[in-house]
Amino acid sequence: MMNCNIILCGFMGSGKSTVGLLLAKKLGMSFIDLDTYIEKKEGMTVSKIFEKYGEPYFRKVEKESAKELAEKNGLVIAAGGGTLVDKENADTFRTSGKIVLLDLPVEVIAERLKGDNSRPLLQRPDKDKAMRELYEKRMPLYKSAADITVDAAAAPLIVCGRIIDAIS
Repeated sequence: MMNCNIILCGFMGSGKSTVGLLLAKKLGMSFIDLDTYIEKKEGMTVSKIFEKYGEPYFRKVEKESAKELAEKNGLVIAAGGGTLVDKENADTFRTSGKIVLLDLPVEVIAERLKGDNSRPLLQRPDKDKAMRELYEKRMPLYKSAADITVDAAAAPLIVCGRIIDAIS
């Protein structure tokens, strides 16, 4: 349907992967989760990359991956939670399509992330506090990177519909 990409951004737990998969199916596009793409490229999980090489190395691979994906067409890309915090990544993706922010209140995110131990940046005893601080830091950056902001506090199919309406 579209010859440009749709890049979903938002905080961890905002539904980028779930909504992205549905959106790609509905629009007849291919879905790529940036973190999964990096994991395949590096042959290990994001958590392992963080643990073994640190966040700066992960961000470098993320930047290379963003450039590779921005050269392709017809993709729905779920960006990592920190991808578009880097303005260069936002600019790279903007050249290839529309950046859509899945916007959610911090309380909804907190609820969704309860019991989720797969997030490397939250591997701390004060997980909730860390998450809230990160949210406060990142939200303004997401908002300035996004072409379109969608209320994501709904079922994934409804969020999909909102995105389709917004980009049509």
